[in-house]
Amino acid sequence: MTAEQFNQMCACRSLNREALRIRLLALDASGELYRTLVDGHPHLFADVAVFVSQDNLRRQLEIIAALEQVIAMPAYRDRVLAYAPETALFIPKAHGVFFGYDFHLNHDGPKLIEINSNAGGGLLNACLIQSQNPCCEQVAGRRPGEIDFQAQSASSPEQLFVEMFVREWRAERGGLPLQRIAIIDDQPENQYMFPEFMLFKHLFARQRIDAVICDPAELEYSHGAVWCNGLQIDLIYNRLTDFGLAEVKQRILRQAYLAGDVVLTPHPRNHALYADKRNLVLLCDADFLLSIGVDEKTRRILRQGIAHTIPVNAQAAETLWARRKQLFFKPAKGFGGKAAYRGDKLTRQVFNYILQHDYVAQTLIKPSERQLEIEHCAVNLKLDLRHYVYQGQTQLLCARLYQGQTTNFRTPGGGFAQVVVI
Repeated sequence: MTAEQFNQMCACRSLNREALRIRLLALDASGELYRTLVDGHPHLFADVAVFVSQDNLRRQLEIIAALEQVIAMPAYRDRVLAYAPETALFIPKAHGVFFGYDFHLNHDGPKLIEINSNAGGGLLNACLIQSQNPCCEQVAGRRPGEIDFQAQSASSPEQLFVEMFVREWRAERGGLPLQRIAIIDDQPENQYMFPEFMLFKHLFARQRIDAVICDPAELEYSHGAVWCNGLQIDLIYNRLTDFGLAEVKQRILRQAYLAGDVVLTPHPRNHALYADKRNLVLLCDADFLLSIGVDEKTRRILRQGIAHTIPVNAQAAETLWARRKQLFFKPAKGFGGKAAYRGDKLTRQVFNYILQHDYVAQTLIKPSERQLEIEHCAVNLKLDLRHYVYQGQTQLLCARLYQGQTTNFRTPGGGFAQVVVI
């Protein structure tokens, strides 16, 4: 059977929730981590696997490689940094952790819909894929979430993640010991992904690296160092969605980062080069790519592999309105599907709002589906795929199952799902 047929017919419930419980209790015997992660987030993990063909996966990796090639070009960087915030002009040595390359699987192949510079869920999925029952005998022996033809897949995702943070530290500080990491976000305890912050704290502790979870308002900057409640911070794992550190409450962090007194990852330059949605306009613009010297093969891969994206401006308002049913509108600095709109759902009022802000319009790529049984009824959930990428290499692959306009982790039966390559 094909991957598409498996996604419609396989009824295996692959997630072993008891194994997941045991795994989480091994990390935190108090049970707080388990309760927060599972009981408090009932639609975070899907019970079923998602299937993708080896050829489809190969094409996704080709698209990622092509994107990385273009993003590394000085002419591309000069162009996108022209509309980036000033903080993105600072060039750190840290590469940036957890890039997320998100794909929909179209009838004619995978289509990149966006790149994220601080993609959440990597460690959650590492925990997920190690809590699985065997699936259908037709795919027995496959190790979910791993990329078969990459040598690094011999390491567990957790090992790859720890090594990634150590490499970020060494890029900036050489052989100095990494002693403490701060995981920062606005009011972290109120964030939906707070359980993942707790997982990272436990992961770092197993490597004898202290970790604190804090709001940026808790940071202090003195004597050439950043402090949190009297503890000196070496590296900050940045989960903020103020990607340019522009808000007043990020003043201390911004000052320390630009002075080189703290290692920050991911950082403003990551978002500017990779994740600003306006970049997709350039990355699928054949004339622009040709003008900066991109070879024909790479141009073809990007033309076929990116959901076509155009800028939104008032001059094109009537054309955009007429084509709206074939378009998906996204804010240039958006994340998590917030303030994004399917064109066929637009009202004139919302459309006028879009025209007054920085938006792009992307050809609507309908996601493929995974059929599962909920309360004895067959239900089709939409799916997308996410690659967690570091320095151009996929570390882990996951799927997200959902209903509605965007991924939301509120759909019964939905959430993060393991990917099985067949």
